[in-house]
Amino acid sequence: MPLFDRVDIENYAEVLFWALNESRQEPLKNRDVVLIRYDIPGLALAEAVYTRLMDAHLMPVPIAMPTPYMEMERYLNSSYGQLLFQPPGQAEMYSQAAGVITILAPEDLTHLQTVDPRTIAEARKADGVNRSILERRKNTRALGWTTCVYPTKALAEASGMSLEDYAYALQRACWLNMPDPLKEWKRIQREVGDICNWLDAMDIKSLRVESEDVNLKVPIGDNRRFVGVSGANIPGYEIYFAPDARGVEGTYYADQASLRYGHLVIGASIDFSDGIAARVEAERGQVFLQNQLYSDSGARRVGEFSLTDKRFSRVDQFMAHTLLDENYGGANGNCHLALGGSVLESFTGPVEMLTAELAYELGFNSSEMHWDLVNTQPKRVTAMLAEGRPRLIYENGTFKI
Repeated sequence: MPLFDRVDIENYAEVLFWALNESRQEPLKNRDVVLIRYDIPGLALAEAVYTRLMDAHLMPVPIAMPTPYMEMERYLNSSYGQLLFQPPGQAEMYSQAAGVITILAPEDLTHLQTVDPRTIAEARKADGVNRSILERRKNTRALGWTTCVYPTKALAEASGMSLEDYAYALQRACWLNMPDPLKEWKRIQREVGDICNWLDAMDIKSLRVESEDVNLKVPIGDNRRFVGVSGANIPGYEIYFAPDARGVEGTYYADQASLRYGHLVIGASIDFSDGIAARVEAERGQVFLQNQLYSDSGARRVGEFSLTDKRFSRVDQFMAHTLLDENYGGANGNCHLALGGSVLESFTGPVEMLTAELAYELGFNSSEMHWDLVNTQPKRVTAMLAEGRPRLIYENGTFKI
């Protein structure tokens, strides 16, 4: 029995096609090349997306991503040359693509536990040339980009649900069980956009985030804007920005579990001083967390801060995948920060103007890592305005617009 019926699958493909267009500067046009990157368990959705792209007179290019077995062969049974090898023609394909849709459907969440993280880092560094082509074109919105999750047994087991329950939870999270899912996403985009405009108009200098275990100052930085429902992720209800990484101060606590490279990290507590993660502890996975923070020079700084309003989110339980869990709504909404590279779409000017020198001057962080850590505790977020007075902007999981 399929996890989603035909109508749900087609609705999911329609929402992804809309999101892909929203992430671009201009709508896709006839004969544009769109890559469909998919894990093999997500084949049913990849086929529906392929059909939707064909109907739009586009040129879909399906690319199956490596299986866990293939990844293990690359990391544990390869020469150094094989580890760094890049397929011929990949850079040309990435340079010509007008869009990329990625369907994440992991067969295994822990297979990388036995791999030395430094080996993965070396492979990522080798992939960096091609990845930078995608990132550069994505940041200028010449390339559309959206990512989603398809339910698998591995995700269901990690979240403590049956596969059927997990599929239903994902269906709700993406609003696929509504009569017109695309209409719902357009509504959410408008309402989240109103909140972003409200925040931008206040001329906020910094945020104070307070919960039982969080007391954090997050400076906004110059030439920043708040971003929401850009199309980059489905689901994606969060409102986020790239802070001035140099000025983050205080204590942050991630009460939600996080899975990275097969390693489970629970209860991460981080003390920031002058923007640097000076002290890091975790109830589980502390050594891995500490090692990740030394993976490069920017890994100990913050590249993103985000708030999710529970009125938009239909994620109300742990889903064992960051793309879903960073959108957690539940009773209290959530905030999350990302250690590592900044989200450059928060820059108010054309991203092509954001040279490495200007990015450094404005406090945008540079790192190969981008690791979202989520707090779901009841919290208050107070904005310090340029005129010198505080204003409560978020409490009990909702923005106070």
